[in-house]
Amino acid sequence: MLLELADWLSQHFTAPHLFQYITFRTIMAALTALAMSLLCGPALIRKLAALKAGQVVRKDGPQTHLSKAGTPTMGGVMILISVAIATLVWADLDNRYVWLVLAVMVCFGAIGFYDDYRKLVLKDSRGLASRWKYFWQSVFGLAAAWFLYHSAVNPAETALFVPLFKHVEISLGVFFIVITYLMIVGFSNAVNLTDGLDGLAIMPTVLVSGALGVFAYLAGNKVFSEYLGIPAIPGAGELSVFCGAMSGAGLGFLWFNTYPAQVFMGDVGALAIGAALAAIAVIVRQEIVLLIMGGVFVMETASVMLQVASFKMTGKRIFRMAPIHHHFELKGWPEPRVIVRFWIISVVLVLIGLATLKVR
Repeated sequence: MLLELADWLSQHFTAPHLFQYITFRTIMAALTALAMSLLCGPALIRKLAALKAGQVVRKDGPQTHLSKAGTPTMGGVMILISVAIATLVWADLDNRYVWLVLAVMVCFGAIGFYDDYRKLVLKDSRGLASRWKYFWQSVFGLAAAWFLYHSAVNPAETALFVPLFKHVEISLGVFFIVITYLMIVGFSNAVNLTDGLDGLAIMPTVLVSGALGVFAYLAGNKVFSEYLGIPAIPGAGELSVFCGAMSGAGLGFLWFNTYPAQVFMGDVGALAIGAALAAIAVIVRQEIVLLIMGGVFVMETASVMLQVASFKMTGKRIFRMAPIHHHFELKGWPEPRVIVRFWIISVVLVLIGLATLKVR
């Protein structure tokens, strides 16, 4: 929006040329989303409290969580609104990737919103039935995959690139749709599973989205992408603005979500964030790197899968409780210790992911 205005003003003044720089607009998008989250957060929390959209706590979980019952949930709305507005203000609205990622975020957010609304406001314990939740996730995930596949203009946009190797480029063909679908739907649910402790999911989100913004910027720059040996994706640089907005909104949400949390993200935020991050990683051709940088999300998901498989096959559980963050709580770790240690792991994994830019 402002980019178009700056283009018009640049015909008469020199200052608006600053808006042509993606780096400047990324920083401004982050600050805009952060400011919006901080300003709108208190009002949203009061509204959610008035609606009695409070957290429901499992009685078989850690006893320390019982005090969280009734804490306003669906705070992810704050993130989605802040990201959407900041992106619309600072990004190039002629860029197809920007609109795709926004659409993915909004669609998956709508699924989570409907589920949260039924459970927390309408007090329907079933919420949105799992089969219908998965159905709509599949519909939107396949739609995004189909769009990216059929709008691709060069082979690199649908090939699989393996980090650490300069010349490993696997042509996926139609299987690109399958991998994209699995990444978007899978990562959406992975972030949702991780969102179980105060601030546990949002800080890795801030870190991963910031790192993906670096990848997007470099992939969209022909000179940098050739120098680093990463796929050049024309137009991908604009996703840096979206990533900046996501990081800014995430920090703003963390202000209220840090221990002890005043508000929880809910499915509306978790599903949308995971799907958006995966969509960006697919566009910049860094799916494998996302699995590394988002290792906390992957670990949480793997712990649930292993727990279910072990119990079904042997009748025994591997962990005291899944996802794995509850396992450590039941071992006696205080909640802040679990959260901060998982944050530290995220920092290390993101640094490893960024290191793949040079280790080729």
